[in-house]
Amino acid sequence: MMTRTIELLAPAKNLECGMAAIDHGADAVYMGAPQFGARAAAGNSLADIATLCRYAHQFGAKVYVTVNTIVYENELEQLRATLVSLAEIGVDAILVQDMAVLEMMAHEMDDVRQRLRAEGKRMPALHASTQTDNRSGEKVKWLYSIGFDRVVLARELSLEEISQIHRDNPDVELEVFVHGALCVSYSGACYASQHCFGRSANRGACAQFCRLKFDLVDASGKTWEHDRHLLSLKDMCQIDELEALMQSGAVSFKIEGRLKDAVYVKNVVAAYSQRINEIIARNPALYRRASLGKVSYTFQPNLKKTFNRGFTHYFLHGRQPDIASFDTPKAMGEYVGYVKELRGNSFNVAGTATFANGDGLCFINEDRELEGFRVNRVERGNRLFPLKMPRHLHAGMALYRNNDMEFERVLSKPSAERKMTIGMNLVATASGFSLIVTDEAGRKGIAECVFAHQTAQKPQEENIRRQLSKLGNTPYEAAEMSIAPEVKALFIPSSVLADLRRAAIDRLQQQSLALEVGETIPHAQASSVRGDAPRVLTLANVANSKARRFYADCGITGVPEAYEVASDPHIARFDNQGEAVADLRHIMTCRYCLRYTLGYCVKRGGKQPAWREPLFLTLPDGKMFKLEFDCKHCQMNIYAENT
Repeated sequence: MMTRTIELLAPAKNLECGMAAIDHGADAVYMGAPQFGARAAAGNSLADIATLCRYAHQFGAKVYVTVNTIVYENELEQLRATLVSLAEIGVDAILVQDMAVLEMMAHEMDDVRQRLRAEGKRMPALHASTQTDNRSGEKVKWLYSIGFDRVVLARELSLEEISQIHRDNPDVELEVFVHGALCVSYSGACYASQHCFGRSANRGACAQFCRLKFDLVDASGKTWEHDRHLLSLKDMCQIDELEALMQSGAVSFKIEGRLKDAVYVKNVVAAYSQRINEIIARNPALYRRASLGKVSYTFQPNLKKTFNRGFTHYFLHGRQPDIASFDTPKAMGEYVGYVKELRGNSFNVAGTATFANGDGLCFINEDRELEGFRVNRVERGNRLFPLKMPRHLHAGMALYRNNDMEFERVLSKPSAERKMTIGMNLVATASGFSLIVTDEAGRKGIAECVFAHQTAQKPQEENIRRQLSKLGNTPYEAAEMSIAPEVKALFIPSSVLADLRRAAIDRLQQQSLALEVGETIPHAQASSVRGDAPRVLTLANVANSKARRFYADCGITGVPEAYEVASDPHIARFDNQGEAVADLRHIMTCRYCLRYTLGYCVKRGGKQPAWREPLFLTLPDGKMFKLEFDCKHCQMNIYAENT
């Protein structure tokens, strides 16, 4: 059986987070381009992306850049300029939603491809973003056939569904989310934020409609749930399912969080990297890491100590009833005990946790609201003096810590060091000496110097080893050192040894950079999949003429223009050529089902509901959203009633 390469893929809000992810064990990072990333608030300069590429590539790690929003007609030239710049920087892959990107990369960038080839470089790979709605083997097959090297699968898939997709498409790299926030709608199929707030999720500006409070009202006007976060899901955590996901055929394991800070990235990446290493250590013939180097940490990772809304496996093992968090969309953190007794402006906590001044604690009050406060002073370990005594805190209430000051303090400092082992071989040449350094991947750096051979008056080996081992701030540590016998008898000044070491390491790093650029040459012309595509196309989000042309070349007609274009009269229109119009009432498509979550799915053993359907979600401003339970496809559709 062939050894499979496993990749831990981490988010990077900025350069600092990207470098922290690499330092803490990520095999790849993904970050936003200056424009067109699905987190508009997490764009990065081209200079920072280039710096991160140089840093990551020395470890054989990769940098993927998100260009995964839909693109309007008046932005096409800017899009092309962005793609050209990213290719020239040497990013390893580009994540795509809008097929205008594929059209440009395949048919409009031959000049760039030829220029890079002349420089010994290659074009970035193309990854189909989860925003392209990748739920089936048929869709994955089609995406691969039109030029995508990797497909990011929908978060909602089960282990068996992922395994079947892999069996159907053994040559396609499959990327799966393993940690972080969950969207209640299938990605790419949510238009609620655009409808309610004019902020498109497909443009990186989601206003988090799903985290709002709703009433659940039936057709007779009766309220069944009041002021609850009925669409707010817990966060995904698959750290205990990584081996099963590897066995399913997935090769890239993605941590969500391009708006998260460096502390979050350090902690989560460290936890998942260590677990992957444990699995590989047990199965060395089956798996290997995608990048080089060994990481040492100054802390013990703990996923409960960074932002989370509670954890769920989501649909990995089929439909589960406890994936939502109705009480709050905010982070509760880790359980630390319960309130034993209140005394004046302080209280005691029963439990084993220790506390520090500045800790953030919270609890769910009797109105099912999350209430938080800051610890001002700690006495005797468990007597806490809040900055302001919470009004609704009572004895017996469970307490959670969502900000651990001691943990934050440790992670605010350098908390990991990543080193690659190298071998060093020092030999004599006719005119001096040569040092060859070789890294874990077999890449070499060679340096030579001219220096007259002089017989040493005392043994030289100890000094040679000491000088060559001074690798300081480099990402290397010497594992093996071979010194030719004749060299041990010769005098070599420490300064000469230092110059040889620096020159060899510099050349090794240049060599590693030159080898780490990705590749994409589309596997097939779009016309080769004519006839297959219409069956697998669940959404297109077409917002420009190039995407329209792409689908037409694939034989796909009748595709409506993007919801954003159809719903906003201020957006410059492109030639729609008489195509269908999007259903502006249909704003969400969810595998999550509120009827099931509340215990009323009769097909799955639930109670017979007493309400009169249809059900509606209502907001305090009067907006209403009808729920449609599509039992045939086991999904819930949400429609805006008062457009």
